[in-house]
Amino acid sequence: MKLLSKSLSLALAACMAAAPALGQNDKPLRIVVPFASGGAQDVIARYLGSKLGDKLGTPVVIDNKAGAGGIVAADAVAKSTDGATVLLATGGAITIAPHLQPKLPYDPRRDFAPVALIADTPMTVAVRAESPYKTLADALRDAKSRPGLVSYASTGNGTVSHLTGALLAQGAGVELLHVPYRGAAPALTDLLGGQVALIVTSAASIEPMVESGKARVLGTFSRAPLPKLGNARTVGEAIGAGGMDVPVWVGVMAPASMPAERVKALSAALLEVCGMPETRQHFAQLGAVDTCGGSAALGKVVEEDSQRWARVIKQGGIKVD
Repeated sequence: MKLLSKSLSLALAACMAAAPALGQNDKPLRIVVPFASGGAQDVIARYLGSKLGDKLGTPVVIDNKAGAGGIVAADAVAKSTDGATVLLATGGAITIAPHLQPKLPYDPRRDFAPVALIADTPMTVAVRAESPYKTLADALRDAKSRPGLVSYASTGNGTVSHLTGALLAQGAGVELLHVPYRGAAPALTDLLGGQVALIVTSAASIEPMVESGKARVLGTFSRAPLPKLGNARTVGEAIGAGGMDVPVWVGVMAPASMPAERVKALSAALLEVCGMPETRQHFAQLGAVDTCGGSAALGKVVEEDSQRWARVIKQGGIKVD
């Protein structure tokens, strides 16, 4: 706790010292969100925006640019030159798309500067309450006896949901039938209706179903069990395999053209906001875990995430239309 307190104190001092670097820019800070309004990432962005406005004395505008799995938003930020535009980044456009889309309009390594790591919305594998699978071992045992017949729903081809399911199948040495949907809502509907056996989705999406008794989580792709999800075993522990920790990270990235002092100021302010008890409580209500970290922490997560999905996509021969 002393180390955390010291870290936050340093972040506060850095924020106070560096805030003028952002204030010198007469434009509002614009946070581009690669999803439509109303989702968990949008809620996170709007919360951050309200707090950053207070800390930096700079108006903050949230700009939703949904489309192409985040590529539209990422491209807009990569090409921004106003020094006041950043991306609420997730893996889709930064660590997954480069391995599925050979002709991206931007280079995630060259065109962005990591600012801060904000949160993690862990992935889970779950079943409907009436499922005969009581444990993840039950589901995988059935999958081994019936290759390609045990289905799992994802939120779409090429999404982190799809790839996490592929990671599970590869790690367990089974063949699962992937059934893609256009988002979590229709996937959950078919899970509860019995059209698919499993779903791989975020803790935020499955938590309401668990609380209402409609679904059960068999495993979490996290380093430790998640109390709100019935303390289900982690997938790594359940199948006895490493590499099953999948942080579904949320971070802030700036265009590489943003001046270094502005990146530093924003990073310090975000760390301060992220470390507030109010922030932890707010994120917990969304099914997210705060993972406060600076630019180096985000850079490390991005690199590890990119390597993970490159392996999964290559091993699975995964392609998208």
